[in-house]
Amino acid sequence: MQLIRQFELKAEEKYKMAGKIRGFFHAYIGQEAIAAGCMTATRAEDPFITAYRDHGLGIAKGITPNAAMAELYGKITGCAKGKGGSMHFFSKEHNFYGGHGIVGGQIGVGAGLAFAEQYKGTDNVVLCFFGDGAARQGVLHETFNLAMLWKLPVIFICENNHYAMGTSVARTSNVIDIYKLADGYEMPADVVDGMNPETVHESVARAVKRARENGGPTLLEIKTYRYKGHSISDPGKYRTKEELEEYKSKDPIHMILKEIKNKNFASDEEIAAIDSRIENVVEEAVKFAEESPFPDESELLKDVYADENYPFITD
Repeated sequence: MQLIRQFELKAEEKYKMAGKIRGFFHAYIGQEAIAAGCMTATRAEDPFITAYRDHGLGIAKGITPNAAMAELYGKITGCAKGKGGSMHFFSKEHNFYGGHGIVGGQIGVGAGLAFAEQYKGTDNVVLCFFGDGAARQGVLHETFNLAMLWKLPVIFICENNHYAMGTSVARTSNVIDIYKLADGYEMPADVVDGMNPETVHESVARAVKRARENGGPTLLEIKTYRYKGHSISDPGKYRTKEELEEYKSKDPIHMILKEIKNKNFASDEEIAAIDSRIENVVEEAVKFAEESPFPDESELLKDVYADENYPFITD
């Protein structure tokens, strides 16, 4: 969680002050407990797919800070060769399948990944993440229907940070308890405290166990909060300072640090050593990104799918 937090803070700094990072930028600050709890409840083989707020989950899944920062910088050494940028992290090696900019677009793809795992006969489980705004998309309902019909091994995780861009859940739907959307498909569902990595782990572990045992999908509404605006250009004036401070008092990193100290899991010296190591890792990621080259022009048309027999393309 600390690695994700410090990576995001440093990347935001480089975006604002140095202009090194361009385009869209959606920080995961405040939501780190979800990434942590999901990782401890799954295996490396389990695919993850998410929307455009993807840095934190990508790093948790195994994308190195070097490759992540280089991608933000648009460098060839990035996890998507500098072609995806902030919203389109990708790593086949680490079973991380995006980073998708179309709201809700990854929900159907996530079910497709789960169908592939089922078809191949593995017991891998897909974690498909989306925001509360994407819960209003039609693809969610179509996907839920087929996922239950075919008992696909997929966990649908709504990272409910209460605002779709600047619009609250209450202003967009009569159903503000998103987990209840599963009722229409008789899909198991639960609401989870997303500010606590332990509760996230426990809920995800139960759902993953069910899916591995051919019990089909689960919807988890994980309630969390982003401390930053929707994107880097969003001042967040649609919410009160009091609301923001209330959630900062539940900061997942501060809460878990308190738990670690109360239970003597680590000394102050050990915690300081972790913080120092992470600081070095993040600084090295910046150095790596800044020293890496931009993609060559020859990369422009590489990694683009094309069917040579497609009849509507002519010279």
